[in-house]
Amino acid sequence: MDIKVLFEKENEKPLDIIKDDGGFCSIFRTIGCIGDSLSSGEFESTDGKGNKGYHDFFEYSWGQYIARMTGSKVYNFSRGGMTAEEYCNSFAEKNGFWDKDKACRAYIIALGVNDLYGRNMEIGSLADICDYDPRKNKPTFAGYYAQIVSRMKDIEPDAKFFFMTMPREDKNEYQTSQGDAHAELLYELANYFNNAYVIDLRKYGPVYDGYFKNKFYLGGHMNACGYVLTAKMVASYIDYIVRHNMDDFRQIGFVGTPFRNQGEI
Repeated sequence: MDIKVLFEKENEKPLDIIKDDGGFCSIFRTIGCIGDSLSSGEFESTDGKGNKGYHDFFEYSWGQYIARMTGSKVYNFSRGGMTAEEYCNSFAEKNGFWDKDKACRAYIIALGVNDLYGRNMEIGSLADICDYDPRKNKPTFAGYYAQIVSRMKDIEPDAKFFFMTMPREDKNEYQTSQGDAHAELLYELANYFNNAYVIDLRKYGPVYDGYFKNKFYLGGHMNACGYVLTAKMVASYIDYIVRHNMDDFRQIGFVGTPFRNQGEI
């Protein structure tokens, strides 16, 4: 076997190789998925009168598909309708998600749809981050998002973070610009925090257009096949990040322990 083919495929893009087993995503034995309905396996129902219902089926979430794919423990730190603001101000505390016993080696954060499209929250910037107390960040999307990262880092300083952009859709001009600004912010946050990377589905993922939604949606949310596809994209993207940054992940097995390898590798 030529091991170099894992690392030196010419002009490889993040989703050129789809891993059915999660590839090197499986090095993270504990993963926390922080998100909204699309992170919660939410299905949309309708009754005979056309009234809609929304139901979180966590076993169908892309996080739990990744868990079964990789054999890792994956937490759903998510709920339909979730925003970064609510996560910081009540949801995480109420559900014990700041607790040390739920510390993870990796966190995938997929927030922004409800914040920016639903509530039109100010997106903000890195200037909204308080360097000494994340609870004093300004009340913008950037401020709350950064608070989540900072407080998770307090729990597990060496954890890896993956910030997920919003896929391209058939949106109006305002929503498209918001989605682009969201992606730009995530890259800035990934540069601001250490151990942080961007899963850029907006750039490298499929367009969630009519054809896509006809296959993978059930109303305004994904169907089961859509969540499976998302799991494969997320895990494969993380595999790509690991393969192209091997030194960053060399000691991932020691995260959460008092041990390190201080010598030469």
